[in-house]
Amino acid sequence: MSPIQNVPAGDPAPSAGERFYRHGLRRMTGRDTGEHHRTASVLELFFDLTFVTAFGVAGSQLAHGIAEDHAGAAVIAFAIAILSIMWAWVGYTWLATSFDNDDWLFRVLTLVQMAGVIVVAVGIPDLFTSVREGEDFHVGVMVTGYVIMRVGVVAMWLRAAHDDPASRSLAMTNAVSVGVAQIGWVAWLLLPLSFTAALVWLVIIWILDLGGPILAEFKGRRRGGGFPWHAHHIAERYGLLAIIAIGESITGTLAAAQMISDAEGWTVEAVVTIAAGVLISFSLWWTYFVLPSGPVLDVRRDKVIPWAYVHIVLFAAIAAIGAGLHVLGYVFDDHYHVSTFAAISSIAIPVLIFMACVFVLLWWLLGAPPRNIGHVVTFAMPVVAMVLAAVGWPLWACLLVVLVSPLSVIVFYETFEWRLLARRLDVVIDGAADIG
Repeated sequence: MSPIQNVPAGDPAPSAGERFYRHGLRRMTGRDTGEHHRTASVLELFFDLTFVTAFGVAGSQLAHGIAEDHAGAAVIAFAIAILSIMWAWVGYTWLATSFDNDDWLFRVLTLVQMAGVIVVAVGIPDLFTSVREGEDFHVGVMVTGYVIMRVGVVAMWLRAAHDDPASRSLAMTNAVSVGVAQIGWVAWLLLPLSFTAALVWLVIIWILDLGGPILAEFKGRRRGGGFPWHAHHIAERYGLLAIIAIGESITGTLAAAQMISDAEGWTVEAVVTIAAGVLISFSLWWTYFVLPSGPVLDVRRDKVIPWAYVHIVLFAAIAAIGAGLHVLGYVFDDHYHVSTFAAISSIAIPVLIFMACVFVLLWWLLGAPPRNIGHVVTFAMPVVAMVLAAVGWPLWACLLVVLVSPLSVIVFYETFEWRLLARRLDVVIDGAADIG
């Protein structure tokens, strides 16, 4: 934040030492949306570290569920877990980009939410067990953790409503919507609902929880406001979470490598399988950062809501890819009976979803879909890999076919497509300048 923000008029500007050793409480008011050199704070980076654990637990549980032939139940549980994790991150991140004042109370409330993430991670295995058994949800620990996270963000919104009259309506709308959703979560935990009724209730809760920021943003715009978010800062924050999620792909590959080496030793097939897993992770990173999120959102703030919500699906797909890479190890474990088709599908399907999200975001940000006919390869290869696995091709060969999908994006971009994307980005930026 600016070193002189929230200093009462007439007070002397703080010295260099006072700027570094800030203390006490400061008003929690909207940040400058045009602030120069705005980057992720050390508190935000520390906050993100707790999500590494949550992503890891959800991914390992999904991989284990697929290995035990409970893929359907595991996918449902994974969707519930990853949406809970992601939405808690989203709630804090948007509040922080808009109102972070980094005083001791803001730090304490951030710590409360970090503790909630850890509690959620502890409760994720019970969620998977409950969905697999299909009888009653035993998710007291996970729901408790989620409510802890969200109560922390409610307290922050109430504080912003008190300190910043210009953002009071927006802040109160968010506080109320999140609070109502938490009542729904507690009711979901306590009411004697059947398994099917509990899933329906959960969908209703998510509609309330996910719809709150949209309602708040539209109310703010009608009053000439909205979230005072910083375009480049929010793009950086989402990019950092993408890196964390992709890191779980590396973790999944390492887990598979250990299982493969224990079962088979370092055979050529094992080496190729592991190398392909690492290259898939690297290709996901390269592909994601083709998105011009910061420059476009800086001049077209109206594009942010679809951009943010598509990212939830995108991050879930990345986490699922990490789980799929972990599944590769189970193919070589005699205690499980994982087919090549199941293992390849667990990677190919989320890769396909990830690619679809990237292309939708490119289309949305740049105003036109990618028109390179070569991208048929991008979407065809995961499907081809599953077909080849079904007819008996070896695991390593099918995995290399999946790898072609993200690699094709890199090849097309580096050879010629970057020029087309650059022209489209210039059109978006110049067009916004003409409108302004």
